[in-house]
Amino acid sequence: MTEMRMKALAKINLGLDVLRRREDGYHEVRMIMQTLRMYDKITIKKTKEPGIRLKSNLFYVPEDAGNLAYRAAKLLMDEFQVEEGVFIDLQKFIPVAAGMAGGSSDAAAVLYGINRMFQLNLSKKQLMERGVQIGADVPYCILRGTVLAEGIGEKLTPLPPMPSCRVLVAKPPISVSTKFVYENLKLDELEKHPRIDRLLEGIKEANLYKIAFYMGNVLETVTIPNYPVIARIREEMLQLGALNAMMSGSGPTVFGLFDDNELAMQAYTKMREGNLAKQVYLTGIYNRN
Repeated sequence: MTEMRMKALAKINLGLDVLRRREDGYHEVRMIMQTLRMYDKITIKKTKEPGIRLKSNLFYVPEDAGNLAYRAAKLLMDEFQVEEGVFIDLQKFIPVAAGMAGGSSDAAAVLYGINRMFQLNLSKKQLMERGVQIGADVPYCILRGTVLAEGIGEKLTPLPPMPSCRVLVAKPPISVSTKFVYENLKLDELEKHPRIDRLLEGIKEANLYKIAFYMGNVLETVTIPNYPVIARIREEMLQLGALNAMMSGSGPTVFGLFDDNELAMQAYTKMREGNLAKQVYLTGIYNRN
C-alpha cells in the first residue's frame, strides 16, 4: 500500500460540563460528544526519502510539528522505526480553532492511516492509548459516534446513536484560545451546570427533542461575555427554527439542531446571507452504526 485517502470528521459537544480543576492543571470534564458528517480530506503517500512532509490548503495551518497530524505520524514512525517517509496532503474544511476538534481528528486519521500503511497491526484501543499523548480529543476522534467523555476527555463510553437530524454550523470571523477559556472559567462562581444525566436519558431514549432541551455548555460562561457575537448567532438560529443552539467546545463555532430539512435549508441560506458568521455549513449526524 503506497497511498491512503481518509476523511477526518468533525465533532460537536451536545453537553460539556467541567467538574473541577486538578492539581496537575488539567480540568476534569463530563461531556457528550457527537461526530458530524463534516470532514477534512487527508491523503498519505509513501516516499523513499525518510521523514515527514505535510502540505495544507490553508496558508495559516502549520506544516511541521506544530500540526497534530504531523505529530501523529512522527509518534508512530519513531516508535516503530519506520525507515521510509510519508507525504501528508491535508485539505482543511473543518473550521480551524473552532471547538470542532479538526486538528485532533486529523491526527486520529493519520494514526489510523500510518497503522494501516505500514502494517503496524495496532488495535483501535492501542491507537487510542497513543492518541491521548497528542491531545485529549484524539482518542474520541478515533472512536467516533455518540460518546460520553470523562476524566480529561480520555475516558470514553460509547452511547446509543443519536437520532438523525440536520445540523447548522456557523463560525464567526474570530478564533478563541481554549487555554484562555479554561483559565478564566470560575467554577466556584457558577450558578448551574449542564444536566448531563438528563441529556444521557434523551440519548438512550432516542428522543431528539429531549436531547435538544438539555443541551448545555459551561464554557459559554467565559466565551460569550468575551465574544458576544456567539450569543447573537445562537439567538438567530433559534429564531430561524432550531430546536436548540449552542456553542461547541470552547468556541467560537455555534451549532443548531433541526428536525425539518426545509427549515434547516432556509436557516442555512439566511445565515450565509448575514454578516455574523464567516463560515456556515449544513450537515448531519454521523454514527458508527
